[in-house]
Amino acid sequence: MFDTIFIENELKKNPRVDSILSRFKNSKVKYLERYDSVWGRVKKPYLSKRTNLNLFLANKKGQLVKEAPNAYGVEGEKHFYFIHAFNCIYECQYCYLQGYFNSPDVVLFLNHDEIANQMQTVLDQHPEETVWFHAGEFSDSLALSHITGELEAYWDFFEKNPRAKLELRTKSVNLKRLVHLKPLDNVYASFSLSPESATKDIDLKTPPLKARIAAIRKAQKNGHKIGIHFDPVIYKESVFEEYNNLFSSLNDGINLNEVSYFSLGVVRFTSQVYNEAKRNYPSSPMFAAQFIKSSEDIVRYPRTMRAWILNKLKDQLIGHGVKEGKVYLCMED
Repeated sequence: MFDTIFIENELKKNPRVDSILSRFKNSKVKYLERYDSVWGRVKKPYLSKRTNLNLFLANKKGQLVKEAPNAYGVEGEKHFYFIHAFNCIYECQYCYLQGYFNSPDVVLFLNHDEIANQMQTVLDQHPEETVWFHAGEFSDSLALSHITGELEAYWDFFEKNPRAKLELRTKSVNLKRLVHLKPLDNVYASFSLSPESATKDIDLKTPPLKARIAAIRKAQKNGHKIGIHFDPVIYKESVFEEYNNLFSSLNDGINLNEVSYFSLGVVRFTSQVYNEAKRNYPSSPMFAAQFIKSSEDIVRYPRTMRAWILNKLKDQLIGHGVKEGKVYLCMED
């Protein structure tokens, strides 16, 4: 999977590094003082990840927990994300990481204790509020969790702090670690789902839709709280029919009433990411509909079109038995 594994010198004796190296015995290993002395220094084409993907093992410095933008999560509560990794093994054509970082190489940060300490600081700053901490802003939160050991590192924090909530955002079906952990009322595995056609044509290298629904069912049976994101919705003439089929498949495969929340959001880019995605995937079906650029430098469908799409999909979802109060619109003012 990884051509070369770069390791910061201060991690040479870290047992987690030894565990990771044991899984990639054919990868070359190099040591360096700081990961960012190499990673991202020179622009590396995003699609080079198909043939030459490297891994960096590092300790994250500076701010490890950041406040999330408005409309990021469930309404009425504080939302933050924590930085546990950079980049992803999947290749979703709309992914904003292709225009955000100079390199597609994966960085795994191993200083989870320091990240948990910063989460505690944030929680203490909001003593009367529920505070969400989201994993998966810059990388899939479960795809490599079987090698990082990070879930175990955070579980103790959330078990001791019921006022804090953890969301693990994922397109993965990797439950190897999750199913062996005690379900907590304040920890949610949230799965991003798209219709089968988008999963095949746009969400490249991600698990098939049926496999993701099976993973949700397995996580539910193990007692874990579930969230589901229908985001990003990409418009096509058959979009409502395809999402209705997706909702039906979900209804048949899992207990929808036990899902804690659902989000709906349409595809969106910064102009930089939009231009990068057009270069990387010029014939992608995600560019078929009209986009406009806002004064905030966001490229997305016109407001009336977004409202029409999201409201109709929300009505369809409610028609499948989902309570309206469980559905929120993502990144919409």
